[in-house]
Order: sequence, then structure tokens, then C-alpha cells
Amino acid sequence: MDSCPPMSLLARLLGTPDPRDALRPLWHSTVLVSRQREWYSECGVADTVGGRFDMITLVLSLVLMRLEAAGKTGETALLTELFVEDMDGQLRESGVGDLVVGKRVGRLMEALGGRLGAYRGAMEDAGGGALAATLSRNVTLTDGAEPGPLARRIRELAAKLDATAPDDLVAGRIER
Repeated sequence: MDSCPPMSLLARLLGTPDPRDALRPLWHSTVLVSRQREWYSECGVADTVGGRFDMITLVLSLVLMRLEAAGKTGETALLTELFVEDMDGQLRESGVGDLVVGKRVGRLMEALGGRLGAYRGAMEDAGGGALAATLSRNVTLTDGAEPGPLARRIRELAAKLDATAPDDLVAGRIER
């Protein structure tokens, strides 16, 4: 699977705006939230490449679910394209060759899709046990860390996202 190509040179020369530009602030806010120190220092997420990827997909999943609930399906597609663009760039910067990047990005997209489905189901469980179990399967935790603190903090973030007006969310105004 090849990643989504950047805007074509012809479109840029003609001044056609990239529709993803409106979602870039939301993408940057999503990444900033996923990199907050508390996830790693207080919630037990491993501060590794894997742990950071897990947090990006977790926070992105919550944002995508909020956009879906608000009927912003076009925005979910564009935000997912920004995820792909960023992951593609990260892989290339880390020295992954052109022939392999597409396959790796494809696997990252599969991971995002699988986790989005798992988190969607777990967030619907009012008791919270399903969320902790899902987090323990999908987030790299430090040795001995329990998923409970992470689950509580994720529920708090989801409540903040739910309380955020859709236009504010699209503009990247996520309360941290």
C-alpha cells in the first residue's frame, strides 16, 4: 500500500489549496497531547518509539471518534491522511528505503484501524474494565505498570474532547 501522495506540483503551481491544511492544527495538537509527559511519567506508558506510536494512535483514535460523532467524516479522512504523511516522513527520516516505506505505512494504517475499532468498543463499556484490558493489549507499558491510571486519564481526555465544540476541535483547540 502506497502512502497518500503529497499535493501535486501542478495543483500547487495553480494555487489550489491543500484541503488537509485546515486539519494541520488538529494533527499538531493531537501529537502534542500524545507527547504529554504525564502519559509516560504517571500512566506507565513506555517512553520508547513503540510507546510514543501507541499514544499517537490512541489519542488520534479518540479524536477520530469525536469527529465521527460530530458528523465530520470528511475531516476524519483528511486527518488520517496527515497521520499517513507524518508516518511516511518519520520512516524516511529514520533511513527506511523507498521500496519498504509503503509496506510499513500500510502496516501502521492497519494498526491504527485495528486500534480504532478496539478503542471504540472499549470506550462504550461504561464499567471501564474493557478499556483497561484494551489498553494493556495495545499500549506498550513499562514493566510492572498497570493500565488503570492510563484508562482513567484516557476517559478524562475523551470527556474533554466530547465537550469541545466540533469547529474548535477541527481548528486544533484541544484543552490539554
